[in-house]
Amino acid sequence: MAVADKDQLIEATPAEQDQLIGATSTDSMSTPPRVFHATRAQRFALIIGLLVVFWLALQLFASVLAPFVAAAVIAYALDPAATRLTRLGLPRGAAALLMILAVIAAVLLFALLLYPLVIVQVGLLVNRIPQYATLVQGWAREMLTHLQENFGPDVVNDKLRDLVSGQAGSMLSILLSTVTGVLGSGFAIFNLLSLAVVTPVVGFYLLRDWPKVVRMVDSWLPYRYRDVIRAQAREVDRILSAWVRGQALCCLLLALYYAASLTVAGLDLGLIVGLMAGLLSFIPYVGSIAGGVTALGLALAQFPHWRGVVVVGAVLIIGQILEGYVIYPRFLGDRVELPAVWVIFALFAGGAAFGFLGVMMAVPVAATIGVLARFWLRRYLASPLYLDPPSV
Repeated sequence: MAVADKDQLIEATPAEQDQLIGATSTDSMSTPPRVFHATRAQRFALIIGLLVVFWLALQLFASVLAPFVAAAVIAYALDPAATRLTRLGLPRGAAALLMILAVIAAVLLFALLLYPLVIVQVGLLVNRIPQYATLVQGWAREMLTHLQENFGPDVVNDKLRDLVSGQAGSMLSILLSTVTGVLGSGFAIFNLLSLAVVTPVVGFYLLRDWPKVVRMVDSWLPYRYRDVIRAQAREVDRILSAWVRGQALCCLLLALYYAASLTVAGLDLGLIVGLMAGLLSFIPYVGSIAGGVTALGLALAQFPHWRGVVVVGAVLIIGQILEGYVIYPRFLGDRVELPAVWVIFALFAGGAAFGFLGVMMAVPVAATIGVLARFWLRRYLASPLYLDPPSV
């Protein structure tokens, strides 16, 4: 349509606009539109450009993105529940607000119930640091003396024994002071406040507008690859939703079990150790190993006889049995196609690259890369690159 025709269409009445549009469509039917095709270089340039923009955005705004990424994770996890409420007749905004308020209430209730116990156990840990340091010094001295008796003074001399025993005792004090300094720093407090205040607000708006955001992103997909992209996105959503929701339930159940069982077993710091072991279980093997080693070490230092150590060890063994044969098969099963080694690498790589933000983004990125890798592997196995017979 020419410029004059555009001005005429704007100034015309609705009836006249319909006549003009009909005439224009009739003219266009007689002259087929010219079709343009994107080249392979243009497609690669678009993909590379998007990846570069994404990487630069992470580099520039990594320090402030954590609350927004956390809000996106919350909105993604709560979207099925909010959708069920909307199907029952509740408006989407009210459903989103109800879900966010429920999460806030659960977190506050959890914190209020456990806060006094955690404070008491943290104070107990601080008071017992000198005792644990003395025990570590004695243990290191005994081990080095035993090595000196077996291998001779040429391998382990008295100076090395005194140095190692002294440094082993001071390691706990250094670790405690480091953790205290990090938790007390202004930047850590700012990040904590931003997560506590900004995340619920952003999470509400994202949860309220989640269907609109999904439809908007879907409308941006290129027509040629729309079906393929949608199929891979559904696969990523299937794997990621199973991992996020299933892993959250597994971590919560394991944290409750270890905290309650170790406390009942009489371990002084059982609540903190149990919560740590359960909440870190989203990293395969790391939560179990860290919690088990810490619990057994504290049991050896606390109990003068082996009965208490055996009870703590039994609690850990039962927890591993429940984790491997009851909890994980029930809530995760075979739906999550994320190998444990791949998850561990993704979490550590994300943490090394972007800190806490990288840890939050590690599993979604790992799931996406895994789906794309399997897709391209299927394409490769069905392509002439793989199927071409060898030349005679």
